[in-house]
Amino acid sequence: MTRSAAAWAVLALTGLALFGNYYVYDSIGPLAEQLSRELGYSDTQIGTLNAIYSVPNIVLVFVGGVLVDRYGPGLVTFWTALACLAGAALTAIGSPFALMAAGRLLFGIGAETMIVATIVALGIWFAGRQLAFAMALSISFARVGSYAVDVSPVWAPGAYASGWQAPLTLAAGIMFIGVVAALAYWRLEANAAARGLQVLGLARERIELAKLTRFSRGYWYVLALCVLFYSVIFPFRSTFSIKYFQHTGGLSLEAASVLNSYVFLAAVFATPLFGWLNDRVGRHGLLLTLGAALLAAAFYVLGATGLSPGVSTALIGVAFSLVPAVLWPAVTLIEPPQRLGTAYGFMTMAQNIGMAGSNFAAGALNDANGASAAHPAGYLPMIEFFGVLSLLAVVFAALFWRYRATHAT
Repeated sequence: MTRSAAAWAVLALTGLALFGNYYVYDSIGPLAEQLSRELGYSDTQIGTLNAIYSVPNIVLVFVGGVLVDRYGPGLVTFWTALACLAGAALTAIGSPFALMAAGRLLFGIGAETMIVATIVALGIWFAGRQLAFAMALSISFARVGSYAVDVSPVWAPGAYASGWQAPLTLAAGIMFIGVVAALAYWRLEANAAARGLQVLGLARERIELAKLTRFSRGYWYVLALCVLFYSVIFPFRSTFSIKYFQHTGGLSLEAASVLNSYVFLAAVFATPLFGWLNDRVGRHGLLLTLGAALLAAAFYVLGATGLSPGVSTALIGVAFSLVPAVLWPAVTLIEPPQRLGTAYGFMTMAQNIGMAGSNFAAGALNDANGASAAHPAGYLPMIEFFGVLSLLAVVFAALFWRYRATHAT
């Protein structure tokens, strides 16, 4: 196998592992209303199920990034995939709430470090050629997982009709496939190294902790944008949006899930297109600013207009395709390959602080304002909260745009 063929095999296998990872993460969204109805969970508790995923990563994902630099992405991808599977299985066992939350916690311990490992894998296997396109394709694999779970009430209605537990058991089964793919990738990487197909950029030497946070100003702008963008996208899209569409638009679970799924369906195809465009024209700052502005516009549509929620879904879909396709490759412009694991790990650590806080805040806002099918106006403070975060994302994207204009070589 040539190095080029190995690189594309790495993309396919890590993409399949990410499919399982994202399917499990997004499995709470379609169940939110059902968890309230069957188990009596409040929105604060439902928000906690995704927030607690992020809590361990406030520290551990940074350590995970260092481990990727130290031991290589293949080994780390496999072991973290196993942790994801164990967490998904525990979540499916479920009741009482503390047990389900523990499963989400364990899943989170593995999931974010696994994502960092797969990003680093692409960063070093595709170094200097088609990097944005390869990363965008990887993101598309993940989005297919999210899309599949969003429409699971349509293609697996029997699972939802059986109660809250069956859909979570299905998610654990899909994560098992991800573990198999992660194992195959680890073996591929080991075999490629044995044949002299060296993976570029790994830093096997001891890492000095004093140097870990000496990043450029441009890196901090990208980090801030990352935190704000994902603190809006995932708490809304993966936790509350389906329930929001059910209660504010009177939609059935199936109709709300399909509407929500369009964001990920669009991202499956549009993200590689934006990655290809980014490889060809650059302009990272401009594209990031445009994507953040579209996200802010989506919440303006939801909170201040009478337009169909499909309009906001379209805007979020474009933003969710554009920003990740540009944001993650942008880090390789401002940090050396030997520090990518640390850089991505630190960024993901900060991202998880934002996602945890945002999930808690959104759930608390809904409960405090009596958000429900009988009182849909109670969801407005949550929409305004996400709108403010989106506007702040625009600010940091513009700052990065200005930084690149003055520092690009």
